[in-house]
Order: sequence, then C-alpha cells, then structure tokens
Amino acid sequence: MNKIVFATNNANKLREAAEILAPLGIEVISQREAGADCEPEENGVTFAENAMIKAKAVFDIVKIPVFADDSGLCVDALDGRPGVYSARYAPKGQECAKLLDEMKDIPDDKRNASFQCVIAYVDENSSFTVNGACLGKIGYEEKGENGFGYDPVFVCGEKTMAEMTAEEKNAVSHRGAALTALYKMLAKG
Repeated sequence: MNKIVFATNNANKLREAAEILAPLGIEVISQREAGADCEPEENGVTFAENAMIKAKAVFDIVKIPVFADDSGLCVDALDGRPGVYSARYAPKGQECAKLLDEMKDIPDDKRNASFQCVIAYVDENSSFTVNGACLGKIGYEEKGENGFGYDPVFVCGEKTMAEMTAEEKNAVSHRGAALTALYKMLAKG
C-alpha cells in the first residue's frame, strides 16, 4: 500500500496522521483529494460506530484503503459529556467557553477528563478499529496557541494540549495513540 485515505478534510488531523504514518512510506490524503465529497451522517452512539460509518462511506466511493476517526472529550464530572457529541456540543469556536462555564463550580479533584479516539480502517478485504486515550483534567481558563477544539482547556501534565509542540502532543494525544496503534497494524501487513 502506498496511499491511504483519511476520511476527513480537517487539515490539522491530516497533518497529524501524515506525521505519524510517514515512516511506513504511505502517503496520507484527504477524502476530498481522493474524490470523496461526502458527509456521512454520524448517527452512531459510540466513537467506534461513527468512525466505521465514515470509513465505509468513503471506501465505497474511492475503493482504496481508508481510515476514519471519531474522537471526543469525556468529562467525568459531566457523566462523560460531551463524548460523541463533542463536535456538536457548542457552536464552533465556543466549545471551550461552554465547557468552562459548565465546570465553573467543579473542584480541582473532580475535573478529571479524557480525550478518546477510535480509528476505523476499511479496505477491500478487512475492517478493524483501534483506539487511544489521553488522560488529563479540565483547566480553569484557555491557554496556548497550538492545537484546536478543546486543546486550550485540556491539561495533560503541566501544560494544556494547546501549549504543547506538535511532537509533544503526538507523544501523548488520544489521536496520536490511536494512530500509533493503526501504524502497528499496517506495519504487520
């Protein structure tokens, strides 16, 4: 395999995947670059279901190996919310503000959270899922200029994800962990 389609048009996710999978010599391209102009409805109730919906929809169009991810932030004090609804939790750009507002009365010892990511892979012969997680806490304010989504409020160690370099984030991130698991599966052949 010399080319794989990432069922996304998100440039940040695409860059992250290309960096992690580069040692395999596989070119990672977006679904748009592959000619799959679709937005499958993510109506699954788990990250795995949503990832597989996207991967299968794009594979049905492009007929070359495809992977898709579904990921989100799961906050213990919010009974796992926003979870699979992370992307639809608040209007774009307002996710962190809404989360911080919901968490304003939550004490430090109850601010545990995790980023969860499931990657679904589909080709002509097989399909499988792999997952990754990153444990941390919800901070009290947005910090950092790097990253996207909830990165400015998700504290992992001493920094928010948005304060980390790309290398630091890839080493600990949920998507980085899931992509590493995908890398291992693809390296097996």
